[in-house]
This record gives sequence, structure tokens and C-alpha cells, in this order.
Amino acid sequence: MRILVLNGGSSTIKASLYDVEGSTMSCAARRPIWRVHAGWGNSNAPARIRAEGPGGTEEMELRISTAGEVAGPVLETLLKGKAQVLHAWQEISTVGHRIVHGGNRLRESAFISEEVKSGITEAAEFAPEHNWFQLETIHTAERLLGPGIPQFAVFDTAFHASLPERAFVYGGPYEWLGRGIRRYGFHGISHQYVSGRSAEILGRDVAELKLVSCHLGNGCSLAAIDGGKSIDTTMGFTPLDGLIMGTRAGSVDPGILIYLMQRGGYTADQLNRTLNKESGLKGLSGISGDMREIMAAVEAGNRRAGLAFDAYTHRLCREIGGMVASLQGMDVLAFTAGVGENSAPLREAVCERLRYLGVEIDGARNGDSPIDQDIATPQSRVRVLVIRTDEEWQIARECIRLLPSINRR
Repeated sequence: MRILVLNGGSSTIKASLYDVEGSTMSCAARRPIWRVHAGWGNSNAPARIRAEGPGGTEEMELRISTAGEVAGPVLETLLKGKAQVLHAWQEISTVGHRIVHGGNRLRESAFISEEVKSGITEAAEFAPEHNWFQLETIHTAERLLGPGIPQFAVFDTAFHASLPERAFVYGGPYEWLGRGIRRYGFHGISHQYVSGRSAEILGRDVAELKLVSCHLGNGCSLAAIDGGKSIDTTMGFTPLDGLIMGTRAGSVDPGILIYLMQRGGYTADQLNRTLNKESGLKGLSGISGDMREIMAAVEAGNRRAGLAFDAYTHRLCREIGGMVASLQGMDVLAFTAGVGENSAPLREAVCERLRYLGVEIDGARNGDSPIDQDIATPQSRVRVLVIRTDEEWQIARECIRLLPSINRR
């Protein structure tokens, strides 16, 4: 069975083709037989496409006027060029799509019907940069592959559908809930993968674990996972809430926004750009939103870079404490995504601050580029894992789980 996974972002699309057998798949990520990454900026620069397959690697540039024009050329590399791996579209058994926002209607992975597409459209007001492009990707796949190949939507918000009402309600008027204003949470596909993979690495039943998952990339969020279910998370109505991130501010006093509008003349568009593009590590340091560049500047003695790192770490530790309170304990602390997987100094700083919880890591193991490993000492009361997340493989696993229900129709 060949499963095609399409993971579209606001300015990127990643595609992976998996060749799998059987209906039960280990959580440990499989290597795809074909993968492609396409990225484009907000200017007139062309989209850059890199495809890797059995026949080798190829790179190309594509002039586009809209993001929707990228999906077709990305999929066509499956059938032609050096990276070609298919003789016909019919070799694909199913397609899985990452959809950022499912809103109130779409609370779990689903077969893509007209009703589901309507729900994705409805939720697009909450995540316009992502949902509209992901809808375009669905339409492109339908056009190229035909109606006979089932497609599934896997929602970033779905893993957090298990949040109790006390965790997702905001302190505004109760009427907000009727308008869909609530905490949704994001990075759910990654957090779900980390939860299952953590149990595999430790040889434990996921149902018995209290886990704090730290997805730390350009976007950052935590999830409190109890017995494999999300019960709290730091991102909220949008992915802007919670932790300090690469270029996003994370949680700020809403009064600041009122002040900037009343006294600074800020428009909604200006606030949106400031909070999403000009804040976080980039805004505090004045250098970059990339943790690698921040750490290089810290080592060179740059004071603002040091402040950015310290503030990032402080907020992260404070929010981890909140997740532990929601869980009423912690068995596992897991670091994942670009920063979580690759920044040993960040992991060291966080774990040192959490020693009061019984967290103790092996410094040598932490510094030795650990992936899918436990870096805690034998004496540590909390296991500390570094996990390479794989959203595409998690989406493929959801397709494997759901496909039998379609075949029975």
C-alpha cells in the first residue's frame, strides 16, 4: 500500500510517499520512498522545489502568483523527472492531508467529503493562511489523482479535542463560546506522535504516562498528555498564544494591545505583523528568530541575545510548571522539533531549572546529539526524552487506521 502525505503550511509544502504493509504500524517513523519540499517567500521570488527519490535528487524553481500553483508541480515530480517513483497515479492507495484548523465541527481525523471540505472552509476564518492553501492542495490532489483514491484530513487541532471545558474556555463573556472563541491548541499531530513514540522508547503503556511534550521550533507549544490524551496546552484560539517563539510574541497582556491601538495608532494589520513576525527571539534580540544564531550571539557576548534566551527559557519553564499542575505530576518530559531536538544548551538550562521536580539529565548524553533517546540519569524521577517528531508519518498512520472504514462502505 502506498500512502501519499501532503503537509501544507503558509509558505511551504512537504510531501512524502510511504510504501507500507499491514494495518498496524509502529509509531517509530518510516523513511519515505519519495519526498519533496517546496518553499516560497512573500515577495516575487520563485518557489524552490527539492525532490528526492530512488532516481536521485532534483531541484527546480517555479514562478508562481499564488500558493495554490505549487501543489500540482510538486505532485507531478512523482511521475516524471529524476525523482520519479510512480508509473501511474493508481499506485497510490490513499492520501493524507495535514489541516491546521478543524474548528468546532471537525474534532477528529476524517474522510474528505463535501461536508468535511465545508467544515475546513468554515474554520479558515481562524487560520486563513493555512486552511485555504490546504483546501487548494486537496482540490489539486482530487484533480490529478481522480475521485477513486480516498483522501483523509488530519487536523492539528484534533488531538486537543479531549481538553476539558475548564481548560479550553477563556475568561471573557460566556457568549464567546457560541462564536467559536475558545482554546483549540495546535501542533497536535506532533504531540500525538511524541506521546506514542515516548511510550515505545520507554517500553511503557501510553495509558499509564503523564507526559509534558515540548514542541519547540519556529512555533512553540506544550501539551500536557495524560494517558495518551491532551488535557492542556499552551497555544489557544490561534497559534500566537503561549510560549515565546521564533518570531511570535506568545502570551502578552491584552492591555498592551489596547494601549498600542489607542496611543500608538496601531491598526489590526500592524498588530498582527508585530506579534507574529517581529516579536519573540527576533524581536528581543534584534538578530534572528533562529535559536542557532541566538546562541552564537550569546557566546559572542551579545547582551540582547542573552536576554532573548533567558526570557525564552523562563517562559518555557513557567509553562512547563503549569502543565505539571494540570497533570498533577510528570513521568516524562519530551523535547521535540528543531530547537527541542537540536539545542543542548536549551535542554540543559530548562532541566536545571526543573531539578526541584526530580529532573536530572546526563550532561554528556545531552550534548551528544541524542535522537529518540532518554537523556535522564538513572536517579532522575522524570524520564527526559529527545524525540525527532514526524508529522508526515503520524498522518500516514491515521490513514492506515481509517482506510478500512472506507473500504467497508
